[in-house]
Amino acid sequence: MRADNIVYEADNSSLSTSSYVVTNTEKWAVSNVGMFNEKENPAYVLNTLAQMTGTRTPELYQTSRISPGSLRYYGLGLENGPYKVSLLFAEASILDRSTERWESLGTRVFDIYIQGTLRWKDFDISKEAGGPNRAIIKNFNAAVSENHLEIHLLWAGKGTCCVPTQGDYGPAISALSAVSAFKPSVSGLPPGTPGNKNHTGMIVGIAVPLGILGLIVISIVFYMRRKKDNDDEEVLVGIESKPNTFSYAELRSATKDFDPSNKLGEGGYGPVYKGTLSDGRVIAVKQLSIASHQGKNQFVNEITTISAVQHRSLVRLYGFCIEGARRLLVYEYLENKSLDQVLFGDNELHLDWPTRFSICLGTARGLAYLHEDSRPRIVHRDVKASNILLDAELCPKISDFGLAKLYDDKKTHISTRVAGTVGYLAPEYAMRGHLTEKADVFSFGVVALEIISGRANSDNSLDTEKIYLLEWAWNLHENNQSLGLVDPTLTEFNDMEALRVIGVALLCTQASPMMRPPMSRVVAMLAGDIEVGSVISKPSYLTDWDFKDITASFLKEDTPTPSSSIKRRNSKEKSQRENPVDDHSEGTDALVSPVNVTQLTDILAEGR
Repeated sequence: MRADNIVYEADNSSLSTSSYVVTNTEKWAVSNVGMFNEKENPAYVLNTLAQMTGTRTPELYQTSRISPGSLRYYGLGLENGPYKVSLLFAEASILDRSTERWESLGTRVFDIYIQGTLRWKDFDISKEAGGPNRAIIKNFNAAVSENHLEIHLLWAGKGTCCVPTQGDYGPAISALSAVSAFKPSVSGLPPGTPGNKNHTGMIVGIAVPLGILGLIVISIVFYMRRKKDNDDEEVLVGIESKPNTFSYAELRSATKDFDPSNKLGEGGYGPVYKGTLSDGRVIAVKQLSIASHQGKNQFVNEITTISAVQHRSLVRLYGFCIEGARRLLVYEYLENKSLDQVLFGDNELHLDWPTRFSICLGTARGLAYLHEDSRPRIVHRDVKASNILLDAELCPKISDFGLAKLYDDKKTHISTRVAGTVGYLAPEYAMRGHLTEKADVFSFGVVALEIISGRANSDNSLDTEKIYLLEWAWNLHENNQSLGLVDPTLTEFNDMEALRVIGVALLCTQASPMMRPPMSRVVAMLAGDIEVGSVISKPSYLTDWDFKDITASFLKEDTPTPSSSIKRRNSKEKSQRENPVDDHSEGTDALVSPVNVTQLTDILAEGR
């Protein structure tokens, strides 16, 4: 169909639940995810004979693609550059409010993402068009840098679900187009056309005497670069789905030669710089320290892990750079940096209660995705406040997958050397190297308490009974004074939500991993969909290893267990220490030697 000098192509009308289709011209691809709940007609195309007003081409709006959850369109084989994206909408299911019928009370609300960036939150077709059966076009500017365009319509659970009929919800779109805002480049004249003279004789004459010299030079260059190329290939072995590759010169230009004024921070991995790509995208460049041997393994691990997952609560990896000894990761830039800087640092940004609750819930959803929805399952192993970044809307993004482990569904647990940050480590993992997704659940519980209290998990400057956040939270809980944990800078907060977060955090930090809820249940409890379970035992950490561990069935009967208790010792200063992975093995039986308990007491108070 042609309209406004644009040729529209119909997508596949048989597109259904969890499917992906490429159009016949191979110019567009469509992905649909989700199943309409209890809908009598589960069709994913809405046909209507209604005449849409406000348009010269009503035929474009007589059919709409609908989806119960996630609808993505991919423009394929595009030349890089700026584009104008037009999205055509018309609400054909919900009645006009002027009818004053209950069927007119329905709302269709969804989010619009273009190139992975949220461009319109809570978009309501009928509201924006001024009523149903009215055509509306929304235009957006987009930059194509990897020869494809992604348009994502996502139902985020808002609006109605059953008005006017059961299953009327989710994104809907009538048509879309993408037009370049530049003159596309064309190839040169083909051989034999005027202006393209045949100089074959001259080319051969020059090439013969220079051929031998050229081969010698090429051989020398190839020999000199072969070792470097082999090193790069070795690093990339095992990375199946590779993101975009950047050149070092490109990243050097983006960060203004890694200007110190663009430095965002520095961790054990190396420094992170802010930069701007030539297409206008603002990025964060994480630079691997050349002297870091551990960082090479973590570098590959982070690319492999984060390239395989995508969620609104996970930081987005744009690509990476490998040139010689240089290793760099390129992420989306998040304006408000990390959660620990906002909560504990000298930051003018103040988080009110609704924002803190939203951060807590968003982080829980991200972990639930890693544990239960991604394939393979992923255990992050280093969930902490400094690895939760905040975007412009203060939405949380889990970052730093350098220590993440891919987790086989068929295995009860992984035995591995300990990696992570003391203060957030689950006791069974810190003491025995026994790793399941419940280690992340424990870490989340600690982070949740930090969010609600506005303080770190350990602070030697406080009174004795308040030094360790987990113990203080339990003491307040036992005395029915849990709200005393809430950050005193919060002048207003929701009592019921605060008690819900504290109760969930105490459940997440139970001594036995079997008593901790899975992250999907944590999300449901935080959202108020189910009741928070009763906390029947004291949370435990390295300050109190003497607890009944009901996970012994995971271990060999002859596996020794630690019998000594750990005594608290205050450290001289707070700092962050990590035990990175040097080597690890997976299995259901073999267990590496437990962590030296005496050494852990020396760094016990160093929570962050």
